[in-house]
Amino acid sequence: MSITTTCRDLGELLPVAQTACRLLFQQCYKVGIQNIFVTETYRSQARQNYLYAQGRTRPGKIVTWTLKSNHTSRLAWDIAVAPPKTLYDVDTLTKVGSIARKLGITWGGDWVRSIDRPHFEVKQNWKMPRGYKLEGQVIVPSNSKLKVQLIVKDKKEETNVANTTWNPGSPTMRTETENFIAQAVKEGIINASHLKDLQNSVMTTDRLIGLCVTIHQRRTTK
Repeated sequence: MSITTTCRDLGELLPVAQTACRLLFQQCYKVGIQNIFVTETYRSQARQNYLYAQGRTRPGKIVTWTLKSNHTSRLAWDIAVAPPKTLYDVDTLTKVGSIARKLGITWGGDWVRSIDRPHFEVKQNWKMPRGYKLEGQVIVPSNSKLKVQLIVKDKKEETNVANTTWNPGSPTMRTETENFIAQAVKEGIINASHLKDLQNSVMTTDRLIGLCVTIHQRRTTK
């Protein structure tokens, strides 16, 4: 992926960060905040260096204050606010930050130096606080055209689907799905490891659904 390209794929974060991000979006959804979306997840060190140079050794406005970021560790994500509000509406981001605190998620708006309200991150040992759980499939938008969604299925159905390795039964469907994922890898939308897991039959149904949603969201922004 090019250093000038922003990665918005939630699947590129570590599992602990994916869970934390989904929980944050779920809790935002439950209080009526549905107009937020992810603007960046994983960031290579090369891209971090590129962004750091902006406003210093490269023209433009300074956009980052550090060469060391948890984006490169796959533990951080940035968000923004959809229209008609401004992209980084302080009121909305402050409300999201307040929710993040309750979940043990670090909010950049709480930093004393270099306040970064769109930024959220967790440590590798983060655990979901007692009393919270993911209540269904949380749709985390990666563009301003979509809203946060929480899809709650029948509990029995949800358990059976979420923990089952995807097995379409039809060779044609498997081939079509692999081609779909392979094309997304070629476009740089998702990592090649997802295709390998699909081909090795270790891809769960809920993970595949999440990937398809991500691919659709990324393509609609082009």
